[in-house]
Amino acid sequence: MDKHKFLTTPINELCRSMPELEDFFSSFDLDARALSNDVPTLLESLDARQRETLGMSTEQFQAALLEYVAGLEQLVGEESGVQIVRIIGGRDKSGNPEQVEIDLVPGQIVAIVGPTGSGKSRLLGDIEWIAQGDTPTGRRIYINGDVPDPKWRFSTRHKLVAQLSQNMNFVMDLGVAEFIRIHAESRFVPDIDAKVEQVIARANELAGEPFDADTHITALSGGQSRALMIADVAYLSSSPIVLIDEIENAGIDRKRALELLVQKEKIVLMATHDPILALMGDKRLVIRNGGIHKVIRTSTAERANLAELERFDQTLMQLRRRIRSGETLDCINLS
Repeated sequence: MDKHKFLTTPINELCRSMPELEDFFSSFDLDARALSNDVPTLLESLDARQRETLGMSTEQFQAALLEYVAGLEQLVGEESGVQIVRIIGGRDKSGNPEQVEIDLVPGQIVAIVGPTGSGKSRLLGDIEWIAQGDTPTGRRIYINGDVPDPKWRFSTRHKLVAQLSQNMNFVMDLGVAEFIRIHAESRFVPDIDAKVEQVIARANELAGEPFDADTHITALSGGQSRALMIADVAYLSSSPIVLIDEIENAGIDRKRALELLVQKEKIVLMATHDPILALMGDKRLVIRNGGIHKVIRTSTAERANLAELERFDQTLMQLRRRIRSGETLDCINLS
């Protein structure tokens, strides 16, 4: 940041490019959008009462303002810096060692498969917690080949994982646009109006039934909620890993949802029982008795079978749409 140029730019012009500055000036009882002069000129023009409200010298005020802006710029431009997440095997429920070391990289889809109760959620929990041998499995999670900085475990600003569960329960009864706007503002996202529109538009592409910006989030169906949160995570979340639990039950276009997250360079981990989703992954982790029993890389032959499975799936989706619209299935073509 060019400090001289910043301080000598009209304050209302600064606020147009960085709306968060309004909060800084309002804390000193100053209406930033009404100020057409620059910072030094403003400080020189203050009367005795305003200087008393300021509570600091003009030099201290300028230093505090510059520090505030530097913090905003750091937050806006902050990247996770995560290139590789490594899972170092621990042990299963019987104490048998997991003979695995698995690397996860941005833009990769990994399926987690296994019977109900086999330990899929425990693996997701170890990754979310960034386990360091201090969970029941004894697994360790490294970031970029090293023991991670404690910020990944304890900081509210640095979250390794964004998790999308089967049930999305909202505690605020806001309109969709207002809900997304609050999230965008909390992350100091530039051009918030455009970002809100983008999230809603993409969510509607994923959802089976469209909704508008004024729809209350508590009125969204399960599928609409999941579509909204997937779009939100893709465009607003800085977390490099997305954990999805049984996306096949979400009532959304699952293939397009995964493609969106991959385009945004997320590492996608999904617990699933769906063969189509399992084969969409670059590899799948087979969980048995609480441990990682096997790692299977999706083969060329499986990719070919995936194309056939997707064709069948499209046929089923068409039949579902006919049922929902009140049509009959007296005549169907499954070829």
